[in-house]
Amino acid sequence: MFWELLSTDGRARTGIIHTDHGDILTPTFMPVGTQATVKALDSRDIKEAGASVILANTYHLHLRPGEDLVAELGGVHQFMNYSGPMLTDSGGFQVFSLGAQREEKEGAAANKVKIDFDGVNFRSHIDGSEHRFTPEIAIEIQHKIGADIIMNFDICTPDSATFERAREAMVITHAWADRCIEAHKQKGPHAWKQFLFGIIQGANHEQLRRESAEFISSRAFDGIAVGGESIGYNMEMTATTLDWIADILPEDKPRYTMGVGYSPRDIFTVISRGVDMFDCVAPTRVARNGTLYTRANDTLKLNIRNAQFARDTEPIDAWCDCLTCKNYTRAYIHHLFKADELLAFKLASVHNIRFMLKLCEEIRDAISQKRFIEYAASWGSFI
Repeated sequence: MFWELLSTDGRARTGIIHTDHGDILTPTFMPVGTQATVKALDSRDIKEAGASVILANTYHLHLRPGEDLVAELGGVHQFMNYSGPMLTDSGGFQVFSLGAQREEKEGAAANKVKIDFDGVNFRSHIDGSEHRFTPEIAIEIQHKIGADIIMNFDICTPDSATFERAREAMVITHAWADRCIEAHKQKGPHAWKQFLFGIIQGANHEQLRRESAEFISSRAFDGIAVGGESIGYNMEMTATTLDWIADILPEDKPRYTMGVGYSPRDIFTVISRGVDMFDCVAPTRVARNGTLYTRANDTLKLNIRNAQFARDTEPIDAWCDCLTCKNYTRAYIHHLFKADELLAFKLASVHNIRFMLKLCEEIRDAISQKRFIEYAASWGSFI
């Protein structure tokens, strides 16, 4: 059994995802290791923070070092010396988002992304080299990378897409979903089992979101993801989208909102709507800029670079039990950032990741004890 439901409290739920590299307790935040590394952290840091699953990125690993090399070296777990469960996205989001950035920089003549019904031609944001992804290629790359959970290749539709444009992209995404399922029947080079998730699209159009949810839920995917530009970046729209499709999503499969976790408070929004997994680059990205999570104020954040922390002998946050909070003061971390010391990145990232994961641990306990709403309110989240 891949997915096991343990308890519910309203629409919030706890469960276990079983993989050959270990179990994933849900709901959980998934740290993002884009290029087979959670920036500034090593595999021991990740494990000690309590992560039960991390992400790597298909697009980036395809460009360098290449999926063939990763496969030759034993797959992504062995490559990065991480023994726990891993997930790779399909690369679809990066194909479109990074291609668009390149076009904006170099002008339309440098063209980047060309979509046809069969797949996508794009140019690397690194060196401009030309590449092509089809559903079959995206699955083959992920098979070689070797993550436990892989994603179907899709078109990530922007919020601004008209109904007609969003529908066209959704129809292609659905065709690609079926092709991904077929391609996934061909086993990859690694011994462990890989599970395939489908992705719901449809932009900010209720009719399309429901149609996509019906389609993806009807297919033989192991889990269901909700994608699109608004998910995680616009939490009000994220909540609305999840409410639109709540009656369609299957109860017996894990659910994943892609890109959620910019603020600790955001995860209450999706967990209260039955989501089991979520990821975001923000906790480590903002950490490297000196923004650290805390329960000490309503924003749940502090800027450790501020002069007020120069003589502060308190930990970053008294609630947190991370290595940083147990061993270092705000004054010391402030000093590291002001002195541009590299250790600042590690200690700050350890804190933000552990903060998110400890929050998930307490949320799981609250759900199992039927007090999720009360616990959410203690964080200022009224859902």
